[in-house]
Amino acid sequence: MIGHLRGQLLLKKPNLVLVDVNGVGYEVHIPLTSFYDLPAEGEVVHLKIHTHVREDALILYGFATQREKDFFLKLISISGIGPKVAVGILSGAKVEELAEAIAGGDLHKLTSIPGVGRKTAERVVLEMKSQITPFLLAEPAEGAAVSSPSDGLQEDVLSALVNLGHPRAGAEKALSGVLAANACDRTFEDLLRHTLRRLAG
Repeated sequence: MIGHLRGQLLLKKPNLVLVDVNGVGYEVHIPLTSFYDLPAEGEVVHLKIHTHVREDALILYGFATQREKDFFLKLISISGIGPKVAVGILSGAKVEELAEAIAGGDLHKLTSIPGVGRKTAERVVLEMKSQITPFLLAEPAEGAAVSSPSDGLQEDVLSALVNLGHPRAGAEKALSGVLAANACDRTFEDLLRHTLRRLAG
């Protein structure tokens, strides 16, 4: 399964992009929130990918940040919500705004999103309310679609922590704390070591 794409952004529309990866063009469906974070056409783009396989098609959904992708995966795990509806929900507001609406049971906010009826909104609140806390935190500034070398280093540290069994949301929070405290050298080893200490504490 494709989980990540890095390539030249050939075309971008509010709901679809075309990414050239080594001469192969991938069409990727995106939410409007990810569209706002895209670089200009012709530049390099990084997208987190969910590969959706159907009997008659293989469809790629892309996200500017891992958190958007994680939220999307939570949504499509709910009975009756498919990828198209989930992308529509993510297009309606930022992740933390959606999380606040879910945590507060704000059906009016959710049903104001095109394509989301009351029953769907109620189902989302019921299924996600108990697991919404990690999404309530504001998105870190480094979560943009175009990564700098430091972003790549942080992503490597987060990947290592997840592979060690730590939930990604908790790992992100701990790593942000380490970076904010400026408590170590910005090397992979030091960042990983200090973040593990923070998680253990």
